[in-house]
Amino acid sequence: MPQIIVLPHEELCPEGAVLDAKKGESICQNLLDNDIDIDHACDQVCACTTCHVIVREGYNTLNQAEDAEDDLLDKAWGLEPQSRLSCQAIVGETNLVVEIPKYSINMAKEGHR
Repeated sequence: MPQIIVLPHEELCPEGAVLDAKKGESICQNLLDNDIDIDHACDQVCACTTCHVIVREGYNTLNQAEDAEDDLLDKAWGLEPQSRLSCQAIVGETNLVVEIPKYSINMAKEGHR
């Protein structure tokens, strides 16, 4: 069973976490299933960027991003070369190390954090 190692995030996961991940499910769903309340304003249908993550290890083992995801990622806060929308990145056989950015476009606009 693959694992997702979540790097510490000040509000969502202050200590970081190591999760047993369900292969074939998105990173987002795996985080939510393990009580890490990542923002997902569009209900995981690839219509926003609030579930943006940076895959620090295991990026190349994920499914290929489709054009719709790539187009949206251009609008993500803190975009990096290994950025993905966690609702579209499907967990495979390999362990992943994931960083949830401090801000999402939702947090910045609404001034929550």
